[in-house]
Amino acid sequence: MTSTSRTEVIFIGGRSGVGKSTVAAEASRILAAAGIRHAVIEGDNLDQAYPEPWREGIALAERNLAAMWSAYRDLGYTRLLFTNTVSITQVEGLSAALGGEVRAHTVLLTSTDATATDRLARREWGPALDEHIVRSGRAAAQLDEHIVRSGRAAAQLDAHAADIRITTDGRAPDDIAREMLNAASWLA
Repeated sequence: MTSTSRTEVIFIGGRSGVGKSTVAAEASRILAAAGIRHAVIEGDNLDQAYPEPWREGIALAERNLAAMWSAYRDLGYTRLLFTNTVSITQVEGLSAALGGEVRAHTVLLTSTDATATDRLARREWGPALDEHIVRSGRAAAQLDEHIVRSGRAAAQLDAHAADIRITTDGRAPDDIAREMLNAASWLA
């Protein structure tokens, strides 16, 4: 079943511990309950290797995304939930990897340092926890700076500001997922 329909994608970005994977899983559950055909791809897994391909200028994530989406598209899928910490800063390249006409929505999930640390502590421990907390804080600052720069000079920077910004502190994943899906007009 081959489809040449436009691809609709929601790029979900945000710091470690903000809830990207949890919100994507909940959004998938909501879409499935509504009978809305879609796929979910965890972008962090597309170039997880050592040495890190992206440090060497190799766009392995984009290559793997292109291959995966081609298979989904051949089966008639036209909607994608894509999670990756910095996906909202790479919309152009990721959209190109999807091929064809792409309608992209970008979602930046945010949380306080305390919330992210608490969530990370539930899945990491020891030195890995400390490393994730530092990286999470650094990513939050970089994503905030991207939003500020994008808002000031999107045309000059060829950057894509987040269409949707959602705070996850103290909120249920179902609530966050529904807000995201409604903002993207995926729940009609």
